[in-house]
Order: sequence, then C-alpha cells, then structure tokens
Amino acid sequence: MSIKKIKELVDLMNENDLREVELEQEGLKVKLIKTGQGIAHEVVVPQPQVGVPAPVLQEASPAGGDHTPSGLKEINSPMVGTFYRSPSPEAEMYVRPGDEFKEGDVLCIVEAMKLMNEVKAECSGKIVQILVENAEPVEFGQALFLVEPA
Repeated sequence: MSIKKIKELVDLMNENDLREVELEQEGLKVKLIKTGQGIAHEVVVPQPQVGVPAPVLQEASPAGGDHTPSGLKEINSPMVGTFYRSPSPEAEMYVRPGDEFKEGDVLCIVEAMKLMNEVKAECSGKIVQILVENAEPVEFGQALFLVEPA
C-alpha cells in the first residue's frame, strides 16, 4: 500500500468526519484512528507477506574468541529496519533474558518503511541474551537474540 493511498484515507476521514477507518489490501491491514486533536494516526498490523523472509534461526558462532555454549541459536533480523522490544514505548517488552517462548510468539518488531513487522519465534525455547538495543537500526541477517531451543 502506497503512502499516497494512506494519505487518501486520511483525507477521506477528515472530509467525512470519520473517527476510524480500517482497510486490508495486498496482505497488509491498515487501521487509522482519529484522536481528540483531529489528527489521524496510523496503526499498521502486518499480515503474512509474500516475499518477506522469516527470521533465520541458526547456530551461534563464537565472536572474538569467546566460546558460545553449544546448542545456542541466533534469531536474526529478516530485514533492514529499526528494532523495537515492545509494541509501543509504554507497553511491556515482548521478551526479556530468561523468558521462555513458544513457536509463533512475537519476540520483537522490526520497523521498515513505517511498517511494523512482527518477528515471531520459529521454535520454542528460552531467551539467553538480547543482542540489540531498543530503537537501534538493524541489518538483514543481523543477530537479534541468542536463544536456547527447547
């Protein structure tokens, strides 16, 4: 969905005094909600998209001579973007070191081009270490988490 289309939705809301508009198109669901100040805010809920790679789970490799315990895996970023540990600044973090998770659980969000892409666990396990700071840019394939698979 293009920025032009989103701007058209905002104009439609303002012209018709609508408080909320929701549209699903091309595997993307967009929900716009007007606040008390009359400004429409965009909340994007990513749907499974064709062509967006899933996070990669691979054997962790020792860095700089450190010996990573065998059996630990890295969960890598599926795209270039900005890493977020929670859905909003006020919200609780998805996971913390020591937390257990199940396959399909959301571990973080990677924002790319104003789209919030949930990174879901490809297996069950336990978070050993979070390798990226909140709101830090990440590269495709960059390690985000060090996990102990269940």
